[in-house]
Amino acid sequence: MTGRLCLLLTILLVACALSVVSAQYKARSLFIELERAQSAARQLDVDWAQLQLDQSTLGKNARIEELARRDLGMVPVSAARTQYLTVGAP
Repeated sequence: MTGRLCLLLTILLVACALSVVSAQYKARSLFIELERAQSAARQLDVDWAQLQLDQSTLGKNARIEELARRDLGMVPVSAARTQYLTVGAP
């Protein structure tokens, strides 16, 4: 009877030990995954801030005007180049 009880307790102890090891392994794996996700989130925040800065830089009126003059050959409107249309004029 005592031998069987010792054997049963030993099996139970080994099962509990394996359960603890398995739980610790899973916890470490989840922690590593969490760290990777947080690192990716930080990188996305940095990228988002950079994109916002780029958008504000690219959207400035001075830059748009300079590109319009250089690439499209546009010039500002002057009174000499303005044509006025009137309704009913022949």
